[in-house]
Amino acid sequence: MSKYNITELKEKEATYRTLVSPHLMDELKEKILEVILIQKKYKDKNYSAKKLAEDLGTNTRYISAVVNVKFHMNYTSFVNKYRIEEAMALLVDKRYQDLNMEEISDMVGFSNRQSFYASFFKVNGCTPRDYKLKHLSQHPALVEKPKKRGRRPGSKNKKTQKD
Repeated sequence: MSKYNITELKEKEATYRTLVSPHLMDELKEKILEVILIQKKYKDKNYSAKKLAEDLGTNTRYISAVVNVKFHMNYTSFVNKYRIEEAMALLVDKRYQDLNMEEISDMVGFSNRQSFYASFFKVNGCTPRDYKLKHLSQHPALVEKPKKRGRRPGSKNKKTQKD
């Protein structure tokens, strides 16, 4: 064993995390949620951590520290979490059944289909299409039933027509 000189990996804490006071961290957490979740900025493909920091009058290191400490993820994962939650709702909503995956992806703020699929799979362990099919098979009432074919309004029945 000594041949490979294996040492246990020590997780070091980013020093900037300790720069943010607990009070400021709680305050920024609420402001971040307000902007990202309530104002739905997660839908904006171009809304970066830098833009969020500008809007909140702080810097990206503080944003990163708060998201890491309070939400246990990085900024991109944080934003993508809300995008995926909305996509999950849209995928099983009867009103959006005719949309393709690119349209759903675009509606929730992903800039391309590949990042949408990768993020969706990371969160749910399945593709968006598989999620939609699985959910619809469990809730047959959500699947639109084919309309019965019958006489069109205004058409005449051949038996009642006079020659």
